[in-house]
Amino acid sequence: MQYSEIVLEHFFSPRNCFRMERPDVVGKAGEPGSGPFMLFFLRVEGERIREASYQTYGCGPAIAAGSLVTERIQGACRTEASLMTEPVINEALGGLPAAKRHCSALAARALEDALVRWRGGATPQDDASHA
Repeated sequence: MQYSEIVLEHFFSPRNCFRMERPDVVGKAGEPGSGPFMLFFLRVEGERIREASYQTYGCGPAIAAGSLVTERIQGACRTEASLMTEPVINEALGGLPAAKRHCSALAARALEDALVRWRGGATPQDDASHA
């Protein structure tokens, strides 16, 4: 299985891969203990994402997807961040084999969950299972 240079770059040198302390919003995709999962942590300021990080238990493409997405959404407003859908992420990564597209879907779903929670005004303390 061959990966693009961008996947390899973000896998071997992931950006923003850490558990953020006191985030404003936490988004989740998947379930810890039963397969791959990803958490997105956002700090927001007004209508913009000031800082984004992630944690994942997943394959190399999941690490690359989380890294790429968090890098691209910093400074973005909700609408701009919501454009980071699974097809957009796959394209930005230079394509993924069909068997690995679920990895970029994790990043898309975790971001979507975070954006929904941000819009709804939920905080990480509202749902202990997200933190």
